[in-house]
Amino acid sequence: MDLRIFTEPQQGASYDDLLAVARATEDLGFDAFFRSDHYLVMGDGDGLPGPTDAWTTLAGLARETSRIRLGTLVSAATFRYPGVLAIQVAQVDQMSGGRVELGLGAGWFAAEHAAYGIPFPEKRFGLLTEQLEIVSGLWGTPVGETFSHAGEHYTLTDSPALPKPVQRSPLDASRAGVPIIVGGGGPTRTPRLAARFAAEYNQSFPEVASVPARIARINEACVEIGRDPGTLVQSVALVMCVGRDEAELARRAAAIGREVPELREHGIAGTPGEAVERLTWLAEQGVQRVYLQVLDLADLEHLQLVADEVAPHLPR
Repeated sequence: MDLRIFTEPQQGASYDDLLAVARATEDLGFDAFFRSDHYLVMGDGDGLPGPTDAWTTLAGLARETSRIRLGTLVSAATFRYPGVLAIQVAQVDQMSGGRVELGLGAGWFAAEHAAYGIPFPEKRFGLLTEQLEIVSGLWGTPVGETFSHAGEHYTLTDSPALPKPVQRSPLDASRAGVPIIVGGGGPTRTPRLAARFAAEYNQSFPEVASVPARIARINEACVEIGRDPGTLVQSVALVMCVGRDEAELARRAAAIGREVPELREHGIAGTPGEAVERLTWLAEQGVQRVYLQVLDLADLEHLQLVADEVAPHLPR
């Protein structure tokens, strides 16, 4: 099982804060550093010092790390034109030596769009579908050829389809491309979209008991289009709150404004032994990768604890 560190910088984090977590992620042996792609704090906090742009952040981290994978969970299709997004991601992939992944979703947080003047159409699934078509199409077009697209939302005419990512597409090794992550809880459209475009299907903060049924649905969507379900990585994102004892656990829960019983029910939480038990159960259901949502970015000892007392006991 891969363990990835997942951060929420819109809640209040500078680039230097994120760099410290990314370096700890690398030094402690975790597989990847991911971040959300949001521009506005959620809840009652002040969000100081203010938002950081996801792909600007990842460009910096690409040059200041050497091993870990880097990506978004997830970028909103409403934030960037697909041609610009394809250029940004390909460039960061080059800067990282081929370590980038793109999580892409439809966008959902209306308030951040209003706060920063970003259009937020009522219907966004079509935007997401076309963005996936365009981004993968631009990357996969052979050098020297052009790419065109005429859709409901976007038109591209004779694009040179440059630059190219360093990586090859996980869906077709003859084409350039980075791994694409698609996620969500929809029962039909999202699994079909993931089966068509994604290297990974992510369940973000699901009810833990619902995970097996969701995996079954995405597997069915793969079979429907003739894709081997085993070629699609299954992942979940869950909040992390682990303590050596009840006192340390309570302190960490209080620091992120959460209650211990709720964290134990919905996250990777409790003692190291409890965390191992839940992660092992998830692996038995077919989950191959877990994004550990870290909400207190100053508590690097939390990452150390999980690296020392949880990760070594998981299936690899």
